[in-house]
Amino acid sequence: MELKASAALPVKRDLRQSYWGNVAWRFSRNKLAVASLITLFIILMACIFVPMISPYRMESTAMYERDVRPNATHWLGTDKIGRDLFTRLFYAGRISLGIALVVTAVQCLIGVTMGSLSGFYGGVVDAFIMRLCEIFLSFPFLIVCVTIAMVFGNSIPVLIFTLALLSWPTVARIVRGQILTLREMEYMEACEALGISDAHRIFKHLLPNVLAYVIVYATLGMASVILTETSLSFLGLGVSPPTPTWGNMIQDARDLLVIKNKWWYWVPPGVAIFLSVICFNLVGDGLRDAIDPKMKR
Repeated sequence: MELKASAALPVKRDLRQSYWGNVAWRFSRNKLAVASLITLFIILMACIFVPMISPYRMESTAMYERDVRPNATHWLGTDKIGRDLFTRLFYAGRISLGIALVVTAVQCLIGVTMGSLSGFYGGVVDAFIMRLCEIFLSFPFLIVCVTIAMVFGNSIPVLIFTLALLSWPTVARIVRGQILTLREMEYMEACEALGISDAHRIFKHLLPNVLAYVIVYATLGMASVILTETSLSFLGLGVSPPTPTWGNMIQDARDLLVIKNKWWYWVPPGVAIFLSVICFNLVGDGLRDAIDPKMKR
């Protein structure tokens, strides 16, 4: 009876028995990466909700409150036309993080598709796609950005299109390298012997094994896109005012008098950029260590 009772007890499944459960458990052991993920979540929630509950609107001006230093009413002061910088900082975070998310999603979508076709079919398809990647990688980044901005103007869709167009070859090369290795495995030979279609083999058997590497790249790519958008906006090639981004908020830091006397113009967006970029990098490093089988003990 005791044996029957013990056998009837539910078996508690260890989270580490599944692949993603093991990845999550190993990621949770990296305290710095977990802290970075929590910080990113707080920044994201602040960017979403602060502009909604703030008594000031992003575009509201008050000329009698120009260049006010941080105080109890305006926590981060006001700019040269009286706009509340605390509200604009988090509204700018929506734009900067949103651009980074969309650019990363588009470049991963294009890169995964092209890399899958290149690695799976090889031959002429592989040669064509790799030569296409080399062409895009050979473009001088800044000159292409200047040209596209002058022809099509400074706007968020143009910026997203430009950054995604110039960055997808890196994802394609990563995916191609992984698929070239995976397609030689025994289970792929079994799929071919069973007559499974190419699309089924790519989407059901190859891409799930590449997804982990794409996630790591996307996390690290978010930080890269934020820095790129900041640099282009600072140079006047990104999103045009009055739409705020963290990049164009620190444009006034080009003036030495502003750097010396009006620190609230450029220090808060600079800190936001620093925190976001370093947190994305730390989360990406944590995911890489959690996914890489060489790091298992």
